[in-house]
Amino acid sequence: MEKKRDNDTFRILSAIGIILIVAGHADFQIFDLGGLFPYYSYHVAIFLFVSGYFYNEDDEVHIGAYIRRKAARLLVPYFLWNLFYGFLAAALKYFGFIIGDGISFKTLFLDPFLTGHQFGYNFPAWFVPALFLVEVINVCMRRVLTAIRLNKEYLIMAAVLLAGILTVWFAIGGHVWGYYKFPGRILFMLPAFELGKLYKKKLERKDTLPNGIYFSVLFIVQLVVAFSCAGLAYSTVWCASFANGPVIPFVTMVTGIAFWLRVSKILSPLLPQLRGIRQIGENTYGIMMHHILALFLVKEAFFALSLFTPWCADFDKAAFLTDVNYIYLLNGMDVSRWIYMAAGIVIPLLIGKVSEKGYHRLIR
Repeated sequence: MEKKRDNDTFRILSAIGIILIVAGHADFQIFDLGGLFPYYSYHVAIFLFVSGYFYNEDDEVHIGAYIRRKAARLLVPYFLWNLFYGFLAAALKYFGFIIGDGISFKTLFLDPFLTGHQFGYNFPAWFVPALFLVEVINVCMRRVLTAIRLNKEYLIMAAVLLAGILTVWFAIGGHVWGYYKFPGRILFMLPAFELGKLYKKKLERKDTLPNGIYFSVLFIVQLVVAFSCAGLAYSTVWCASFANGPVIPFVTMVTGIAFWLRVSKILSPLLPQLRGIRQIGENTYGIMMHHILALFLVKEAFFALSLFTPWCADFDKAAFLTDVNYIYLLNGMDVSRWIYMAAGIVIPLLIGKVSEKGYHRLIR
């Protein structure tokens, strides 16, 4: 029963994390609590935290099998979809779109690890190869530390946190640029992954504060941080935009995760009634991979309306053709973002169902 409750909590946390990702790319700040918890100060860290939580130490015995399993689960579907998006970007260029690079060995196999933005329409999936590398580094590191009897959770957390802080410090100094961003982002991401493991092994049983005290302390800390800093958002993928020194990004990782983790715990008994949340939490990979395409399809519909109806006359065609992040608001109304949110969740879920059926037919 306890294990099921943990799974329900983290399924909800995963659903919340991907909703925040989609909201961020739709520039929809409705879930950031009035700016108190900016998405870009922790939302990527949620997925690392969840992955770390479910890390199994038994995998250190058979590292090769672990890496093969992770590659099959993460990289194989990524590279297949990457090929699809490469052809999509190439095809759309015939219609005037200037988004994404051409198909080459580099964009198919190297850029996914170096940048992840090679074709534009699947750029949020940069996280998948990065997560794979984080998991490989973690299991190899732990195997070595176990051999020399230094596999203590607090020691591991301190080491990776120090590496992350130094990475941010170098980034602020302008030393994490070009291809250095590739190892930089991995070192920056590792503390959130290890935090998940530390929480499960050492902290979870101590996480017993009443909700009122828990949220009060969290809000006070976050308010102090927010008022003391020049904006809390940063870029995990580019390991950049750190405006407040090398420590604050890790503080906001913890506070953001802590807030939504407790919300997920509160909601976990209701998960049987929250079927939509369950679906989202179980399909974060597909939503991560396809939600930019879904947002693109919404913009395509608005573009068609601008051509054939009096509606959407202010649609910016030039921005649509050149900027994958362009968001058009119908009549300038912010409520239009709910259309993007719905599409960004529902369309990837449909793609997942269709592709799953096609896969099962293929292997029969």
